[in-house]
Amino acid sequence: MKKIIFLTTCFLSSFTPFAQEAFHNFGDVQIHNQGAIGFHVDVINDGSFDQNVGFTGFYSDTESLTVSGDNRPVFHDVEIDVANDLFLEVSMGVSNFQEFVNGRVQTPRDRKNVSLDYIDDAPYLGENDDRYVDGYASMTGLLDFTFPVGDDFRLRPMSIQSQAAVNTANGAYYFEDPNSPNFFPGSFNTNNFGDLLFGISTFEFWDLDGDVETRVTLTWDDNSNIPTLVNDLTNLRVVGWDRNLEQWVNLGNTSVSGDLNNGQIISELMIPDNYIVITFGTSDILLDGDLEIFTAVSPNGDGLNDTFIIQGIAQFPNNELSIFNRWGVEVYNKKGYDNSWAGVSEGRATIAKGEELPVGTYYYVFKIEGRKDQAGYLYINR
Repeated sequence: MKKIIFLTTCFLSSFTPFAQEAFHNFGDVQIHNQGAIGFHVDVINDGSFDQNVGFTGFYSDTESLTVSGDNRPVFHDVEIDVANDLFLEVSMGVSNFQEFVNGRVQTPRDRKNVSLDYIDDAPYLGENDDRYVDGYASMTGLLDFTFPVGDDFRLRPMSIQSQAAVNTANGAYYFEDPNSPNFFPGSFNTNNFGDLLFGISTFEFWDLDGDVETRVTLTWDDNSNIPTLVNDLTNLRVVGWDRNLEQWVNLGNTSVSGDLNNGQIISELMIPDNYIVITFGTSDILLDGDLEIFTAVSPNGDGLNDTFIIQGIAQFPNNELSIFNRWGVEVYNKKGYDNSWAGVSEGRATIAKGEELPVGTYYYVFKIEGRKDQAGYLYINR
């Protein structure tokens, strides 16, 4: 680790040190090849400071440091060793390499245009739960990229494919309930979701911005509470709040790895700008040839999953559906099922016939003449 407190091989013009309280640039400053500068004070850039090819370090064992001003500084190689965090009030670029040594880089979450910018595929290292970008980071380049973002002393990376970085993409992680976000003008109702979904995470979300189609990779840890959504990771989905539909939609699951406490999931192709925020959701769809059984029922009158749907059932009129509660009591039975059951108790053995069944997990058996019986679980969510 370099500890540099001087300028060498560096051309400086029109700057003021402010009695060692800040380095204030009004004109043109450039760190030349083999040059190095270590900042132990705040940096204010109101001039040109973006043609650097040397080394820049930010150092403080006790205080925080701030980068501010009217213009974005761009540094070549950057080392950040600031115990109480480096705060960006203006974007700061890195064009070659950046290392986290100590502390976070904090950007204002209510100004997403202020970010730590990785330019021309600039890599980084040293990130962990204490060292990451707390706010927005951006990427411009030709390679796949993982955003070193986090919140609440938790690194929670998000990755995009190479094509999405060409026009610049930026993102941030929020350890917040999407129903009540702190830095967005609206909220994202986790009970408002489209077909093929029946649950949305209430613990966290990401903001990803970009206009190029990509697959996105999200990560989780034991604080993500994935078991509240699924018991089987094959049912986990990436979901996005569609800015036009104003509801959560299914962005898919092309690959998933890990376990319920730590892992990652990759979405289908999506355009980030179509979705205000993204997070985890769940979808249980059982496929059997030309049938799709949607194992979520939310009979709340919103027109979404109000009944138990078996897509393609019209081709098999000689069918029978039976549904049982957790104690094995039959709560519904119908020959020639027609996708009409809305979670009401109609079984012959039930006491409260005609009443709405409580939220919970139920078991179904679906029979088609001449075919093997199908059975599994469904979930009622009101």
